[in-house]
Amino acid sequence: MSGRLSGRVALISGAASGMGASHARAFIAEGAAVMIGDITDEPGARLAEELGERAAFIHLDVTRSEDWTAAVAETVRRFGKLDVLVNNAGIFDGGPLGEYTEKQWQTVIAVNLTGPFLGLTAARDALVAARPAAVVNISSAAGIQGVAGVHAYTASKFGVRGLTKSAALELAPHGVRVNSVHPGGILTPMLGATGEVTVDRASNPLARLGVPEEVTPLVVFLASEESSYCNGAEYIVDGGMTAGRA
Repeated sequence: MSGRLSGRVALISGAASGMGASHARAFIAEGAAVMIGDITDEPGARLAEELGERAAFIHLDVTRSEDWTAAVAETVRRFGKLDVLVNNAGIFDGGPLGEYTEKQWQTVIAVNLTGPFLGLTAARDALVAARPAAVVNISSAAGIQGVAGVHAYTASKFGVRGLTKSAALELAPHGVRVNSVHPGGILTPMLGATGEVTVDRASNPLARLGVPEEVTPLVVFLASEESSYCNGAEYIVDGGMTAGRA
């Protein structure tokens, strides 16, 4: 690795597994220090131990503003600053209208949309103090086009796309860039996916699911100063799913 994030300090939510863990490993390899935030304590602590002295773990329920405040404070206390926020935590479920419950809706919105808002709120001052800083919001291909029967997830991911733009416009004068990443179907625990990359996807021209390591390089780029002129934009990593029908 080339040290593209040398000296940077990142807080990554949902970083104990899946895409978040992939991002954390790459950030460390590229020279950053990483605070791993997650609701699953044992895997998060184990990953932090694996990654060494430039990594630490903190319990983070992204729906709780007090957890976010504590995570930001501990990141700054331990590593001296906060340059990068990656809002990665998310959940997925679905069901047809008429059966999908209000509780399901509220739970998904709380994690997937309110979570990034609370993260931005808690991290704002630390990011401004560390300028130039970057926020990477992990949305979804479902934030670009609708998905039948996946109402809260689709709405939340469109919401993250919008929040990214409003935050980018507000924070640009303060030296903080905000962009969103929109993965397609990725083999992660969130999808309950443990199969091979060659799983057939009729909606995807590459006819396979992606892997976290195919998303991570884009997140590294957006967290680094290589992307210094990228702001308020969406970056799609979906194998062509949203390009149209092949």
